[in-house]
Amino acid sequence: MAESILHRPPRAALYCRVSTINHGQDVGLQTRELRQFAEARGWQIFGEYLDEGISGAKNSRPELNRLMADAHKRRFDIVCVWRFDRFARSVSHLLRALETFKALGIDFVSFSEQMDTSTPAGKMVFTVLGAVAELERSLIVERVRAGMRNARAKGKRIGRPPRTQLSLETRTAIAGSYAKEKTSLRTLAKRFGTSLATVQRCIAVYRSAAGEGSLSA
Repeated sequence: MAESILHRPPRAALYCRVSTINHGQDVGLQTRELRQFAEARGWQIFGEYLDEGISGAKNSRPELNRLMADAHKRRFDIVCVWRFDRFARSVSHLLRALETFKALGIDFVSFSEQMDTSTPAGKMVFTVLGAVAELERSLIVERVRAGMRNARAKGKRIGRPPRTQLSLETRTAIAGSYAKEKTSLRTLAKRFGTSLATVQRCIAVYRSAAGEGSLSA
């Protein structure tokens, strides 16, 4: 049994996608070339995963989801795609998928880009993609931080504005109503047209000023 597994040809999953089927596009070209490529490599085709009329920008694609589910079950040894952009919607998406396949012991091959993660050159491309994605993330973070520093320097408020802007008189009235009437927090929030959290803060500030400690939730 073990010997037959060792001599079994690699099982390949072929993934193809076209974003529209109304303008003469079909997955026929992709599937034909991938089948020929797999046969030339001596691979056993485990299955074909075909997303037709599905945009590459979509987070969820039925056949891609099925492929990833089968990958986690180790039903094949290789994922073969026609081109990167037929499989992944972004560099980061591609990298995450490659990292998943690597952890599962599954190789990834792109026919058009001639990338094969089982080869030294393919491993190098995988490393470069990871470095590019990391650089992209770092640049985005730095741009956001620079924008926030610039906004603060101009006196702009950073962060989400409060849901309600209440005057000191209104805040005092909320705390006073709670102390005198023992009205529920939700009733006070509805009466003064504010949030439950704001009512709690008003009461907490009032108690703190009165030396009673903060409001217990």
